[in-house]
Amino acid sequence: MSEMHEHDYDYESLPDNSSLSVNLIAGALAGIGEHTVMYPADSIKTRMQILNPTPQAVYTGVGNAITRISTTEGVRTLWRGINSVILGAGPSHALYFGTYEFCKDIFGGNKPGGHHPIAAGIGLSTTATAGACATIASDALMNPFDVIKQRMQIHGSTHRTVMECARTVYLREGLIAFYISYPTTLTMTIPFQAVQFSSYEYFRKVINPRGDYDPKTHVIAGGLAGAIAAAATTPLDVAKTLLQTRGTSNDLRVRNCSGLFDAFRIIYENQGLKGFIRGIRPRVLSHMPSTAICWSVYEYFKWVITARDRAQLARAYD
Repeated sequence: MSEMHEHDYDYESLPDNSSLSVNLIAGALAGIGEHTVMYPADSIKTRMQILNPTPQAVYTGVGNAITRISTTEGVRTLWRGINSVILGAGPSHALYFGTYEFCKDIFGGNKPGGHHPIAAGIGLSTTATAGACATIASDALMNPFDVIKQRMQIHGSTHRTVMECARTVYLREGLIAFYISYPTTLTMTIPFQAVQFSSYEYFRKVINPRGDYDPKTHVIAGGLAGAIAAAATTPLDVAKTLLQTRGTSNDLRVRNCSGLFDAFRIIYENQGLKGFIRGIRPRVLSHMPSTAICWSVYEYFKWVITARDRAQLARAYD
């Protein structure tokens, strides 16, 4: 009888990797957990990135923003728009992780040595490419929900429900309003996800070479990956916020902003280079724990859902 036990093999190395349904379910649960827990920080980030905000919406820092919003508008304001995220995050993250795992397997990322970014660039190319494919698919689904979320987050928003906001934006600005930022979103999220996935896989392998399920590993690797990716892509996120909230601006040039490069020009002319890092602190503050949560929840449910497969594999060695 073999001496191999359940804890002696990598839960991620099941036959044919994990099934698509496992990745979809785990991804959906991870997405909802990620976005809901750190939503207030995201709300603050959006407000700090608005160009030429009203005096009531000018904040000196994250703490100041929390205090002023809570005392003048109510604590619930920090959560306004969260329903849009919940509605979109589940399906989009299911698609996101399902696509990632499928592409990573196709590109050879699950082969031995496939997750070592500094080893001849092999790990970086497979995981980064899989991450890019995943974000193209998920952002196409999530972009309208993100537009609605930011319209509800801004100071003075009169929108109270997701459907009311969606209807108003559509009637006033047309379908284009929901996708005007999609090219910019991809320009931002493809490098964001490429950096995040590659960093996560690298740190995970360094911290836990055996590949056993280890919550601490996923928290640390996820947090580091999220912080690095968030800081690196903040300038693109500022431009995306401008595009997604352009319909609420009193500045005609902002309202008529046509794309990424136009947004960059407007930001630079109004605030110079410092305008491109507006909201970097709440963005990193949001993404570091939320990415850690996302990966931890994803890996946990992936581990739980595949328990039967692990048990069957263990019996095969007995």
